[in-house]
Amino acid sequence: MQKKLVPDYVEKLEVYQAGKPIEELAREKNLTKISKLASNENPLGPSPFAIREMTNALWDIHRYPDMFAHELKNELASLYKLKPQNIILGNGSEGIMGYIVRAFLQPDDEVVTSANTFIGFLILAKSVGAKLIQVPRREDYKYDVEAMAKKITEKTKIVYIANPDNPTGTYITKEEFDFLMKHVPAHTIVILDEAYFEFAQSMWDYPDSMNYRYDNVITLRTFSKAYGISGIRCGYGFGHDYLIGNLHKVKLPFEPGTIAQKGAYGALRDYPHLVRTLENNKKRSEELFIYLRNEGFSPIPSVTNFITFKTGSEEASLFLYNELLNHGVIIRPLRANLMPDHVRISLGTKEEMEHFYAAMEDVLPRYNEKFRRPA
Repeated sequence: MQKKLVPDYVEKLEVYQAGKPIEELAREKNLTKISKLASNENPLGPSPFAIREMTNALWDIHRYPDMFAHELKNELASLYKLKPQNIILGNGSEGIMGYIVRAFLQPDDEVVTSANTFIGFLILAKSVGAKLIQVPRREDYKYDVEAMAKKITEKTKIVYIANPDNPTGTYITKEEFDFLMKHVPAHTIVILDEAYFEFAQSMWDYPDSMNYRYDNVITLRTFSKAYGISGIRCGYGFGHDYLIGNLHKVKLPFEPGTIAQKGAYGALRDYPHLVRTLENNKKRSEELFIYLRNEGFSPIPSVTNFITFKTGSEEASLFLYNELLNHGVIIRPLRANLMPDHVRISLGTKEEMEHFYAAMEDVLPRYNEKFRRPA
């Protein structure tokens, strides 16, 4: 029998679907006013410091990037009290997830995680034939760490935790993290995906991974969310020298590129821009949560830059999504996360959220005629 060119576990994968781009909606609907509330981006845009650094770097793009990213790594090392050898960079935190999968996961290795969590990592794990063990969530949409702990065995190679989680916006607490780590053997790698760390760090019971020093934990963070430079793709990871050293063996050289390195360096040095981002996010989050409750929905309490709520059915989710598109508002239905009866709203500027509320005022009467609010 002839061998297949593509393994079954790759053939069965579905391509990751990003939020609809603004340009695509503009072409489809011939719209000029569009508010993208689908991809959890920073609505305030990039820091002027980041723009300055990237602009100045354009004169040097005929040269290869600094393969070791000394400037950016030293800035991160100083900020988080680490050594540069404990840091790895990549094309977004997903890029580093790819290195982790390449370095540590083999076919039939087991990965324990929660159901309905960040789909990007799940796709990567499946791409090498790993066995996913997805533990159902609690009724409050949080990770069930007790149930996860029971699924960890000698076969478990990775435990993946998105904290805070996407797409729910919930997080595991210090107490829950401490409990889980008591059940993780030394040969099992724990990925703490902290892409939304900046939004959650003020929570008194949030387990900032920099306050722990487990040899088998890899922390992932990104410049794509709070720092507002998702378009250049730059993420970073922290871990023990041994883990990071082996990740560098499978890492693509010269990644991330010069522009990404410089933009990230500039963003880190503009703390006031980060403060403005967090202040805007807090206001918009409180307003949206109250609005959804007043309209009869049950939004999930979130510590991130988005809020997810239940519509009751996939049909209801798609109705809201498509009707809002007609008004130039892009939100995110969650069928890919196996939550088809939910949608996710990213938090925008005050003007973008007012656009959303005005569109909902037109859409909701027809929505109410067709669908009942979920319990």
